[in-house]
Amino acid sequence: MNNEHITVVGAGLAGCEAAWQIAQRGIPVRLHEMKPEKHTPAHHSDDFAELVCSNSLRSDELSNAAGLLKEELRRLGSLILCCADANRVEAGGALAVDREAFAQSVTEKIKGHPLIETVYGEVTEIPEGRVVIASGPLTSDALFEAVHHKVGGEFLHFYDAAAPIVTAESIDMDSAYAASRYGKGTADYINCPFTREEYDAFWNALTTAEEAPVHGFEDSKVFEGCMPVEVNARRGYDTLRFGILKPVGLPDPKTGKDPYAVLQLRRDNAAGSLYNLVGCQTHLKWGEQKRVFSMIPALRNAEFVRYGVMHRNTFLDSPRLLDATYALKADRRLRFAGQMTGVEGYVESTASGFVAGVAAALEAQGRAMPALGRDTAIGALACYVSDHTVTKFQPMNVNFGILEPLGYKVKGKREKNTRISERALERIEVLKGEI
Repeated sequence: MNNEHITVVGAGLAGCEAAWQIAQRGIPVRLHEMKPEKHTPAHHSDDFAELVCSNSLRSDELSNAAGLLKEELRRLGSLILCCADANRVEAGGALAVDREAFAQSVTEKIKGHPLIETVYGEVTEIPEGRVVIASGPLTSDALFEAVHHKVGGEFLHFYDAAAPIVTAESIDMDSAYAASRYGKGTADYINCPFTREEYDAFWNALTTAEEAPVHGFEDSKVFEGCMPVEVNARRGYDTLRFGILKPVGLPDPKTGKDPYAVLQLRRDNAAGSLYNLVGCQTHLKWGEQKRVFSMIPALRNAEFVRYGVMHRNTFLDSPRLLDATYALKADRRLRFAGQMTGVEGYVESTASGFVAGVAAALEAQGRAMPALGRDTAIGALACYVSDHTVTKFQPMNVNFGILEPLGYKVKGKREKNTRISERALERIEVLKGEI
């Protein structure tokens, strides 16, 4: 056993995954977390691995790149996927979790590991020795400055947003109905229909509502996957109706026809007592959120237990700084993980933490990390983040476009993606024996 500890900064998804993978390989870990002494504007719980936006980890199907990435992580022994699967709530073909139970589960696992020591308090300087920095997109100012001084160059940034959450009992089910789009999966979503007149009033209110002040906010800097609903709405009257409020495949049982528009609500906890407004991440003022979203007939008396928030996310110019194991090219003792590397999404952050943790552990043991090519989702993300040919680097969700093509034609996108996934999982089985 190697007694030299590895430091992990940040107990979010990436940090917890990195710490777990290091400890599982017999190396002591010192995990630093600034909560509960200090919280970021987006965090509310003292638990580790807090989900601050949606409670969904997206599709669980192998014809979807997010589903492939989750399956790869499961097979590689991911802590985060283990806890997510144990605390899942019904969400059709997606993996959604009871966010509180999930975070508690991760926290208990980390605190219960004999080789992980948790140190509370803000880290203001880069620690000595081998380090994985997974301090998140809301890294504290002091650590931000320390990292900036270390890496030099230019940091990039974008803005992220979270959707409101309402209580189930406050939803007017006389004006809503349970259904799954196109009858796919079980009816896990509550659908809130609009007539044309109701949508018109809602759209006008949404596009003119007062936003909370966000210094330096520009539409061009909003990451498309977290586009504030009011910004999206201003792009055109029908933008929402062809996007998050698309009614096709969701016929209202009262009429047998698709409504003019539909807002979907997704269960946010196992008890089914909380629901979040799918796609309605926002940075409107809280009073405006209540006013505007209460114009939706099914939410006219909704009780909001969390309003949407808007915050700045900071990330590295990773192609210039990091290699495919998330190590700093100029100083390989230091690795980064999570959204600050430019991966976007819960599972993607987990994947980066997995790679950074395993690579740091293997390096400490005098072993080399096996090459992670673009034939797996976890490798494709690492390759994208470290691709020096990318000139205008932006955050990236996992997608089949960054994976190695099959090299032969397959009829149908779904079948092609499924075959890419089958090839990836074969490679993962080989990797399991090497890491």
